[in-house]
Amino acid sequence: MSKVYSTQELIKILADERRACMSGQRFNLTASVSGNPLIDRFVKPDGIQKFSAYQDFKATVHSYQRQNQISGIVWQQLKIKGETLHYPAVHDQLVALPSDLEILKAAKASILEFWHSTTRNMDLYLSINNSKDYRQIQSTYVSKLAYRSEWVNLSGHGKADFLEIILQLGWGKPEEAFYKRGWPTSGSEHIHAVNPGKYPIC
Repeated sequence: MSKVYSTQELIKILADERRACMSGQRFNLTASVSGNPLIDRFVKPDGIQKFSAYQDFKATVHSYQRQNQISGIVWQQLKIKGETLHYPAVHDQLVALPSDLEILKAAKASILEFWHSTTRNMDLYLSINNSKDYRQIQSTYVSKLAYRSEWVNLSGHGKADFLEIILQLGWGKPEEAFYKRGWPTSGSEHIHAVNPGKYPIC
């Protein structure tokens, strides 16, 4: 019986392959254009070939992951203002299995509770225009978005003098929610919490 790789092993395999592709050890020689004339004017064919080689490899790993029911979940830890949260998230290079989505949905309430506890008295901004701009909002608006979301994710940056806590409110498949690749069946909204008078930078 052949070995089945674990989530952590797949993450390492993908990282190694990405390094190999970016350093020029792997190419997809059939890829010479991206299909976007604007990008093709500025990106050399070997850059597209390297990127395409990694995307092809990643698609193969995703197929393997689904076939062998290997979870895309990694457990994160976030410590903010003396509070610590352990929570599940789908690794950004893997896909979520249906069972992973159930884990994410089950964790939604505890992540939102941590968010509300750590962002009290902070200014809240909704990321708009593909994260090129932000609109200040109230916590009641966040609650409405959270109610409609299927799963949530959290990240924090900075220290006490400049702290930014980002809440991702998502639906559909997490791997398709990034960069709105699966819009409208998969997607997410990002809420940035910053100290009063500050503005998001992430």
